[in-house]
Formats: sequence, structure tokens, C-alpha cells
Amino acid sequence: MSITRADIEARLALLELPDGGTLISRDMVRALTITGSEVRFVIEAPSPEMARMMEPLRAAAERAALTLPGVSHASVALTAHAAPAAPSLKVGGHPKGGNSSIRPEGVASILAVASGKGGVGKSTVASNLAVALARKGRRVGLLDGDIHGPSQPRMMGVSARPVSVDGQSMAPLVAHGVSMMSIGLMLDPASAVVWRGPMLMGALQQMMTQVTWGTLDVLIVDLPPGTGDVQLTLCQRARPDGAIVVSTPQDVALLDARKALDMFRTLETPVLGLIENMSVFHCPDCGHEAHIFGHGGVRDEAERLGLPLLAALPIDLETRLAGDAGVPVASGDGVMAEAYGALAQRLVDEGVA
Repeated sequence: MSITRADIEARLALLELPDGGTLISRDMVRALTITGSEVRFVIEAPSPEMARMMEPLRAAAERAALTLPGVSHASVALTAHAAPAAPSLKVGGHPKGGNSSIRPEGVASILAVASGKGGVGKSTVASNLAVALARKGRRVGLLDGDIHGPSQPRMMGVSARPVSVDGQSMAPLVAHGVSMMSIGLMLDPASAVVWRGPMLMGALQQMMTQVTWGTLDVLIVDLPPGTGDVQLTLCQRARPDGAIVVSTPQDVALLDARKALDMFRTLETPVLGLIENMSVFHCPDCGHEAHIFGHGGVRDEAERLGLPLLAALPIDLETRLAGDAGVPVASGDGVMAEAYGALAQRLVDEGVA
């Protein structure tokens, strides 16, 4: 009988914290991995003071995991959210392993979210799609591959540095039910990333192979805009199961979106479809519709190429405010949450997420 994440979480849900709740209800379990008969995870306390009181609970969690049939070894580390250990890893070194695969074990599907140019809302789509898929019950990872301009920490509302348990790997952070990793969590957010191509490729390799992603149904990779080294490395060495291209309807954005589509064709990465973002603006006062960036351009392009139009998303103030606040709009209720929920359900139904 194989051990599942659900089995372990069921045992941990029985362990109560000193100030109420359980490890599961308080979302304190990080980087849970199952390798054969071995189970490893991290308990992240809300503060160093709380962590000092939780050693008996850590030991109890280890014992609880060991009571499961088939578990021969359990390793549980304890850390604190306010002062986690900085990973003892050099970030951004040159890639290693030649053209060997960097696809993480345990990840069933990798989806790349891309755009031909910046400013079209690609990262917003990536974060909200990840949250929407998690709300559908999928085990979701989100990798911020936009090395020069990482925005996922802000959009997902996380700022803690990643935890390194063994000095060789990093535990992803968890927010809104999504395991996520970004170079923005490991470097000074006020400093520019002035790296050449090999360092960009090395950083992507590290985030793919040295992060303990565990078992995921889907890993969403938020790519940088354009058609550069990060895209090339991901497509050649991780072999994504599909790509989604985001564009606004305007001609300038579509010119660059076509280049992104041609890149995926050249690299033999299937394109699942296009998303038209900022499709329309609905005036909240009078209800008037304004097509600020044009209308229907992405739909026409999708029809021309024989690709699905996966969604047409409006310019929406709530979406912007939610992203700035670190609480993606897909995590709540309303029209936009329903739109992302429909997009997520479509990908689930098609078997790609």
C-alpha cells in the first residue's frame, strides 16, 4: 500500500497546537516529500518564540508519521516564519549537467505561461490560475521564472526567505494552497538582477531541481516576456506539457505574441491556447464598455492559427488591488474568481492540469 500525502495530513490533523488549531488547519506543514518508505517535511512556526515551545509537537509529528503502515523513516524539521534559515546555496551560478533533464520528479504536468512582451498581465494570469487550480483540488506549484522582474512574491503575499533543511535543497513557500518559489525571495528586492544568460539559466535550473516540490499535479512556470534564454532552457530541458500565451488585443502586443507562439512551435512545446487580457473595461458607474486596447484581436489570431481562445479577461480594478495586496482575486468570490475558476476547470477537464 503506497503512502499518500492525504494519509500523512490526516495523522497530523490530530495534533493540536498549544494556542489552538492543528498543524494542518494552521497551514504549518511545508515541503512534504515521500520517497519510498521515507517521509520528510518541515513545520514552520509563526514566530521563533512559538518554535521554541513546539519541539514536543515536532517529535509527536515524527511519531505520528511513523505509525502509518509502510513508513520506515520520518524526518521532521522545525523552523520559524519570522526568522527562517537562509539557504546556503549560491544562486545564479552557471547551469550544470549539459542538456540533461531539469524536470522535477513527482511533477505530473508543467505548464508555461508566456507573453511576447511585458505589461500584458502574464504574471497576474499565472498567479490566479495557480490559485484557481488549487481551489479545484489540484496540487499546484508556481515557479516565478521572470528572473529580472520577479513579481510573484508580491502577488502571492509572501516575503520569507526559503528554508534549506540540508544545505542542498530549498523548501518552497506555501500561499493560498500553492507551493511557490521565486528568485525574488532569495535576493534583495531593491537590487537589480544584472545577470548574463548562463546565470539566468543556472537560476532556473536551481529552482527546478533544488526545490523540494514534492508531488504535484501541475507546476505553472511564469516565464519572462520575450523569447530568451530562460524560455529556451525550460522548453529544451524540462519539456513542458503545454504553454499558454497571454496578450492584449492591440496590434503591438499581438506582433510579439506571434513571436512567442513561433518560439514554442520551433521548440516543439504544445500551445494549449491564448488568453486575451484587458479585453474590455466595464465602467463601474455607468456600465459602459470601453475597448481601451482594441477588442477581439487575440480571438482572431487564435482562429487564424487554429488554437483555442481559453479566456477573454477584462481590465478589472479588483484584480489589480488584489494582486498588490498579495491576495489573488481567484482566491475569493465574484466575477473574476469565477472566470479563473472556469479557466482552471477547462484545463482540468482537458487533462493538462
